[in-house]
Amino acid sequence: MCMKRINLTSVAAGAWLLLLSCGQAGTGTEATNATVAPAAADSAQPVALPTPRREKVLTAEEQQALTPDQVIASLKEGNERFVRNDLTARDHSTMVRKAVLGQYPKAVVLSCLDSRIPVEDVFDKGIGDMFVARVAGNFVNEDILGSMEFGCKVSGAKLILVLAHESCGAVKAAIDNVKLGNITAMLTKIAPAVKLSAGFAGEKSSKNDAFVEQVAKANVTNTIETIRAKSPILKEMETKGEIRIIGAYYNLQTGEVIFL
Repeated sequence: MCMKRINLTSVAAGAWLLLLSCGQAGTGTEATNATVAPAAADSAQPVALPTPRREKVLTAEEQQALTPDQVIASLKEGNERFVRNDLTARDHSTMVRKAVLGQYPKAVVLSCLDSRIPVEDVFDKGIGDMFVARVAGNFVNEDILGSMEFGCKVSGAKLILVLAHESCGAVKAAIDNVKLGNITAMLTKIAPAVKLSAGFAGEKSSKNDAFVEQVAKANVTNTIETIRAKSPILKEMETKGEIRIIGAYYNLQTGEVIFL
């Protein structure tokens, strides 16, 4: 028993000396690397440091200080970054936690249901930046109007953007007067845009991309007029300059948003 204790003690002491020796050797190695590194760096190309991820969410004070035109400019700048694949890095976990106590978005965006338009990414916006309503054909009804009133009158958003897009299936279905379940009733909301495009010079068919684009843009115009006609609250806010109500058109091929 005594011999075993002695051996264990010797082993422990040896291990301690070994660790101490490795630590000293490690320190020496790091110092050597630190000395060599500048020489290597002199011949190498400079390495760009990664941009810190955004953690901030918009505050009430920041939202109040914004004007509708500043919000439009921010969306345009964000879309330019999206097109050149230069989106802002964000720490979504941190932003989620910071947004728990309240939200102060810049804008309300009415977009189509289409999965090819990731609205927040398209404008390089993150958690708490925008309200997004989605419905096939980006038209308004009572529910969406109420949501827009909440977004602007209650929550302080400065912009309503109606966002249409290239090759919209809902618009094509409205042109073709499709009859299928609840889609039939839904398309009646887009049908006025088809009528507004009656003066189009060319083939008035869902196979004609130019006509589909014409109807999609006419649908944006009709939607904006419907918002003003059916929401006295939003119309008054627009008249006072508190908000702007505008439209835009998204190019599926390039990712560019054209403001109308």
